[in-house]
Amino acid sequence: MNALADFAEIVTEEQALAKHTSLGIGGPAEYLARPRQIEELAKLVQTCRSEGIPFAIMGGGSNLLVPDEGVRGVVIALTEPAFREISATGTTIRAGAGALLSDLIAEASRASASGLEVLVGIPGTVGGALRKNAGDRGGDVGQYVKEVTVMHDGGDVVVRGRADISFSYGQSDLDDALILDATFELIEDNQDQIVRRIKKLWISKKATQPFGFQAAGYIFRDPRGQSAVELIDRVSLRGTRVGGAELSERDPRFIVAHDPCSSRDVLRLIDLVRSRVAEVTGVSLELQIDVW
Repeated sequence: MNALADFAEIVTEEQALAKHTSLGIGGPAEYLARPRQIEELAKLVQTCRSEGIPFAIMGGGSNLLVPDEGVRGVVIALTEPAFREISATGTTIRAGAGALLSDLIAEASRASASGLEVLVGIPGTVGGALRKNAGDRGGDVGQYVKEVTVMHDGGDVVVRGRADISFSYGQSDLDDALILDATFELIEDNQDQIVRRIKKLWISKKATQPFGFQAAGYIFRDPRGQSAVELIDRVSLRGTRVGGAELSERDPRFIVAHDPCSSRDVLRLIDLVRSRVAEVTGVSLELQIDVW
C-alpha cells in the first residue's frame, strides 16, 4: 500500500497474528506495525486516518480473538522499548501501555509500593488493563491511577488526570483513545509483606486457571455481584467442546484451544454457553475477551 511507504522499516505485510495471542488462533494482519517512538506512532495514526486505512491496537493478545480470515488494515503493536518502560519515584510508578502487568507488579514490589497486587495472575499489558479496568474482588487498577497519557486519532497527545477518567466495573472510558502510558499512586508498605501477598495470590489463581502449557483465553466476566463460574456450573457445561474449543474444566470462564481450533469454534462455544446460561438463569454473560 503506497500510503504506508514511509513506514517500510516498521510495517510488515500479511503477518500471522495467532502467535501473538494467548489462544494461538486467527488469521493474519494485512499490515502489522511496530512503531519505535511516540512521534512515529503519531505519524502512522495520522496517515491511517487521512488515507481511510482501518487500524487497531494490539496489546498482549491475552484476551483477543482474531477472526479466521484475518484483519484488514493496520494492526499496531506497542512492543518496542519506548512503550514498555517502567520507572518508580517513591510509591509513584509510571508505566508504558505496552509494559507487561507482571513487570509492573514486580517494579511496584521493588519500590515497596502496594496496591497492584489486584493484578496478580492477570495476563496482558498496562494499556489493556486500564481499558478494561482489570482487577479482582479485592479491587481494580482504576483506583490507583493518577493520570493517563493518551493519543487521539489526529495524533495529538493529551494527559488525562484521574478526575477526567471514568472507571467502572470491568470498563473505563479510555476506549476512544490510544493509551500511551499511565502513572499510578500506590501505598507504601513492607516489601516482604507485598511479596508474600503476591506469591499467595499467584498460587491461588494458578491452581484454578488453565495449565500454562495450554492455549487459552479468559472469555467470561463475572457479572456484578455474581460468579460466572457458578452460573456456568448451573448448566453443567464444564469440559464442553465445539470443534477444537473446550470450556476449561479447571475454570469455565476460560476457553482452551486444542489443535486444530478455529476462531469460529470459539465463537460457537461462546454462543452456546451464553444462550444456555441465559435460558436457565436469566443472566446474560458479558465477555472479557475482545472479538475483532
